[in-house]
Amino acid sequence: MKTFEFSTELLPGLPEELGLECLSRLPYTAYRLASRVCHRWRELLQSLDFYYHRKRLGYTQKLACLLLVFNSGIQNGPKNPGVSVSSSYGIAVFDSVSQSWDRLAPVPRYLNGLPLFCQLASCEGKLVVMGGWDPVMYDPVTDVFIYDFVTQQWRQGKDMPSKRSFFAIGACGGRVFVAGGHDENKNASRTAWVYDLRTDEWAELGELSQERDECEGVVIGEEEFWVVSGYRTESQG
Repeated sequence: MKTFEFSTELLPGLPEELGLECLSRLPYTAYRLASRVCHRWRELLQSLDFYYHRKRLGYTQKLACLLLVFNSGIQNGPKNPGVSVSSSYGIAVFDSVSQSWDRLAPVPRYLNGLPLFCQLASCEGKLVVMGGWDPVMYDPVTDVFIYDFVTQQWRQGKDMPSKRSFFAIGACGGRVFVAGGHDENKNASRTAWVYDLRTDEWAELGELSQERDECEGVVIGEEEFWVVSGYRTESQG
């Protein structure tokens, strides 16, 4: 069990373990404001150890993050002059405890929403957005964005090693796994990579036994990442 050591009292007049218990019960929506109280609170609330401490005690909240289409979007993309795109993507968040919906701010560089057909994964209390298409140019992108529910802010991660879309994705143990999908020429891929959220680094994995486009990722426990379904390049429509 992680032991927290503090140079100042978390809550004046209370034992440290009781102060930690109180802060552990805060809803995630209060973290951004609570982080402004003092440096000690900010360091604690934003630490990975505190996240796992809350998770072990059952105080973390489960949220449903959905990709939705919203009205008013980009118009007249360079590759499609005269064509109007009336919609844009966004991420809606549902809190089952408060029975409330919220919408996340747009990711950096995509102020009208998200990359088209991007993939989402949750990892250590954060939401990760990867790949997809540029919503104006319709080109595959290598972008990686991470949303921190504590700071309620996006940051940009290290780009994917190659452009791909419609790939399998899954997360476990602080890492995000991607495999398959297709490149800018619609060639199905058999390569697989893993992204370490803590170090912001990519590492190549062994190739799939066969190329897979539009495949799905399934995480089994904390040890296995399965790539299921999909098809080869020659089977594309």
